[in-house]
Amino acid sequence: MELILKQDVQDLGFKDDVVTVKPGYGRNFLIPQGMATLATPSAKKVLAENLRQRAHKEKKVIEEAQQKATSLRELEIKIPAKVGAGDKLFGSVTSIDLADALAKAGQNIDKKFVNIQGGSVKRTGPYNAVIRLHREVIVDFPFEVVAEAK
Repeated sequence: MELILKQDVQDLGFKDDVVTVKPGYGRNFLIPQGMATLATPSAKKVLAENLRQRAHKEKKVIEEAQQKATSLRELEIKIPAKVGAGDKLFGSVTSIDLADALAKAGQNIDKKFVNIQGGSVKRTGPYNAVIRLHREVIVDFPFEVVAEAK
């Protein structure tokens, strides 16, 4: 079943992408939730025209995302966390914590666009996260989890 996405869907595609999904997933979830529409020939023509008109505006958005990416690469984030025996954390550090730390540093990024490799962090040390600023601008962001000063 071919669908046109109306918004970004995690692990499926971005807004205005034409994707192929199983009929049950499209009919029972994506279409009723308003995340997609059927990709009929007329809908594909309308989509192509809209994408052509949006291409010029899109270039400006991509440039802004690339500027934000360069400012992110200059940041050095250290997230303090309570530590137990050795380097094990009480709890964990997640993408929400990283998004909050970035907000304190002046970079407001929605937590759903921050993805820590391996899920959540349970020990101190250096880690990497993938931050998606735009469908074409993705930043590998190194950060460090350190022991909280007592």
